[in-house]
Amino acid sequence: MIEIHAVTIDCADPYELASWWSRATGLPLGEGDVPGDDEVMLRTERDPFLLFIRVPEAKTTKNRVHLDVNGTEGRTRDQEVERLLGLGATIFDDRRTADGAGWVTMLDPEGNEFCVCRSEAERGVPQ
Repeated sequence: MIEIHAVTIDCADPYELASWWSRATGLPLGEGDVPGDDEVMLRTERDPFLLFIRVPEAKTTKNRVHLDVNGTEGRTRDQEVERLLGLGATIFDDRRTADGAGWVTMLDPEGNEFCVCRSEAERGVPQ
């Protein structure tokens, strides 16, 4: 058996991208992480945490693994999409449907895909 310790995201500027994701998620940067570091983490309450690692090559194709996120604190999928656009994300593929289902695939500032899904309340999941 194994457990997932971290989800690692390759990037050109770990501190910048981790800082963006920190603003998006509300997760704190790792203690002692500073601009110029080759590895920067976002600390979660329990594993897995998010680890951003500097790589020399640029992203060239679609991610094979990506994060699915949804709003918290009563925010809907559409409210989260607008908030993330305000933080500098872009819409890559809008899969929302007329009946309110679906998701939006967005790109972070370095072009990594992630999907914004409906919140638990929107999916009818008991709180």
